[in-house]
Amino acid sequence: MNQQLKQDHFKVAAQQKEENDQYIPGRGAQFNTPNRFLKNQQVKEEIESIDEYEEQTIRTQYIEQQVKSIVNKVESPDLSMVYSMNPYAGCEHGCIYCYARNVYEYWGYSAGLDFESKIIVKMNAPQMLRKFLMNKKYDPTPIMLSGNTDCYQPAEQKYRLTRSLLEVCNEFNQPVGILTKNSWIIKDKDVLQEMAKKNLVTAMVSVTSFNEDLRRLMEPRTATAKQRLKVIEELSNAGIRMGIMMGPMIPGLNEHEMQRIMKEARDAGAKFTAYTFIRLNGAIKFLFHDWLYKNFPDRADKVWHMIEDGHNGQVNDTRWGVRMRGEGSIAEMVNQQYKKYGKLYGMNEDRWELDASIFRRPGEQGRLF
Repeated sequence: MNQQLKQDHFKVAAQQKEENDQYIPGRGAQFNTPNRFLKNQQVKEEIESIDEYEEQTIRTQYIEQQVKSIVNKVESPDLSMVYSMNPYAGCEHGCIYCYARNVYEYWGYSAGLDFESKIIVKMNAPQMLRKFLMNKKYDPTPIMLSGNTDCYQPAEQKYRLTRSLLEVCNEFNQPVGILTKNSWIIKDKDVLQEMAKKNLVTAMVSVTSFNEDLRRLMEPRTATAKQRLKVIEELSNAGIRMGIMMGPMIPGLNEHEMQRIMKEARDAGAKFTAYTFIRLNGAIKFLFHDWLYKNFPDRADKVWHMIEDGHNGQVNDTRWGVRMRGEGSIAEMVNQQYKKYGKLYGMNEDRWELDASIFRRPGEQGRLF
């Protein structure tokens, strides 16, 4: 993005922020950032009459679409899975820090309020997965479910696409890794348990804070930390290998909770862990900055500068191997905490992999190795 485009981006963003001088409850983003792929942006310069007033309560819209594919190749060397699939684009959870917000601009929407209020539902996702798995050229390997947006976000209560995807995977003996912060995953305990008996599934639950005031602001439409721990306990007791994702760790907001999160997750049955250090790429920089200074004016400057310290003076880093962990004294402090408490609570001790060797297509006798 050249200098003029950057200036235009800040100008339009500032104008749109001014339209929302009242805080919108139940939403992470408080305005729509400009879409960098669109040449023309609509901005309301002035409210001229009461008829033009928009209610501050923004309702979620579900946009049903037919897609050409559902399984995506993962290009990032920072991630272990080769493929991912996401039955929904956009995410009603509204986590203010979510890296997937930027991807929404490819769909023609904003990374801001659009991302969490206009949810694209990929209605034919199960059929597309079946088509992908039936391809004779596909060499079975684990697929990440929720590599971008949460597959158990509120839309799942209506559409049950994640359930259908799991049923297809179970039929093919296709191994799957799941990441979620929603307790709705419990509804699929039966199929998850079947898959776990064949070593076909593992799940991570994301926990960022036990501070409910922070959670409601930072992740407004998600389950509480206590509910997420109950998910870990119930599924672990059902024989499903469970882990904990502590991401992102934000200095000055939640990084001090790492030990408690790890201990309580271990006590609930979690066997492995992962974490990320906050990074604010693309439009998320503007959204998070606005959110931070509105909600934590007393420490916003300090938090912002500590994030910059973790990325060599910036709030983002695109370098493989560095962007997810950060660098510098503060990022290293978080990393040392992670290693210390992971060892203390016996996390990540066993070497464990999903089983792709029993994959079979309907009608096949099985795979020989």
